[in-house]
Amino acid sequence: MTKLIDPVALAIDLMAAPSISPATGTVFDRFEAALKPLGFVVERFVDGEAPDGPVENLLAVRQGQGPKHFGFAGHLDVVPPGEGWTSHAFAPEIRGDMLYGRGAVDMKGSIAAFVAAAADIPAQAGTISLIITGDEEGPATFGTKALMEHMAVRGIKPDVIVVGEPTSVNRLGDMVKIGRRGSVNIWIEVPGMQGHVAYPHLADNPIPKLIRILSDIDAIVLDQGNDWFQPSNIEVTDLDVGNPATNVIPAAARARLSIRFNDEHRGQALVDRITAIAHAVEPKTQVRGVISGESFLTPPGELSSILSAAIHEETGLTPELSTTGGTSDARFLSALCPTVEFGLCNATMHKLDEAVAVADLHQLTAIYRRILGHVFAA
Repeated sequence: MTKLIDPVALAIDLMAAPSISPATGTVFDRFEAALKPLGFVVERFVDGEAPDGPVENLLAVRQGQGPKHFGFAGHLDVVPPGEGWTSHAFAPEIRGDMLYGRGAVDMKGSIAAFVAAAADIPAQAGTISLIITGDEEGPATFGTKALMEHMAVRGIKPDVIVVGEPTSVNRLGDMVKIGRRGSVNIWIEVPGMQGHVAYPHLADNPIPKLIRILSDIDAIVLDQGNDWFQPSNIEVTDLDVGNPATNVIPAAARARLSIRFNDEHRGQALVDRITAIAHAVEPKTQVRGVISGESFLTPPGELSSILSAAIHEETGLTPELSTTGGTSDARFLSALCPTVEFGLCNATMHKLDEAVAVADLHQLTAIYRRILGHVFAA
């Protein structure tokens, strides 16, 4: 079958459009231009305001005659490039067998590979949706969640979803993500009373209280992990008193926590637990939690078996089914249907000189093509 889309050329076109999160505009124009000739009906909308927006989102659907509906999700936004690239971050360049540029693996490369794969699948085989946001690398406030709301209004619900995050580690196809831990950040502020260090009885030092709170938190063992998840962990990520004077007892002391938790916990329950510990030491302590996402797990089953078979057929590898790593938008999409993540090698994501092997783009296209074929044949 003749390929309609060259994944390398499309990846270069998308990578050449700067799209630091939150992304809007040109990169979506180029993506829409690639999709329309393939029969996709494209809807774009911008949501949100500063500081977390505006964010552009894109939903593209190619209606098929078969009963199955396959969803592919991803993001066109990228992290800032930083200084020190060998070549310009937004001027993609092939050197040797590698394609360099921001977004090569995270994740414009995998988006290009999927579009190339979808172009080779007859429209009558089944329905394909692309769920693409411009706000995955940022707060994700106006991104995939807004797309899901839009899909609900339109009555669009895939049977399965693959998220094209860079999950492979050493070789393309060695790892598939079937779940992720949840994430919650918690801010703690202990009030005190400012005063002179020589007259402590006229002040109230909040620092010893914060130390006791953090000591009690550090003693927590949330769990030992389970069959699919590593142990949950609590990390202190910031301490702040903001006191430039050496002879002043400060008026407040603050700390920030980050908790990555498995499916034995829920975000709000963890916030409540930390709040109870803080209030036991100082009832006036203010505690605020922001839940980035709950943990999710798509237990091994038909979808992971299809991915494993397609990967093995193209690479000879049997992928590890894993829940390691940070969060992704799969934490939202998993509420719709079975959702897994599979994409390129992640060694250079978010780094200087981010790069993807040109051969991997072609091989990922072949794997995605097989996945689509297996899903529509099932």
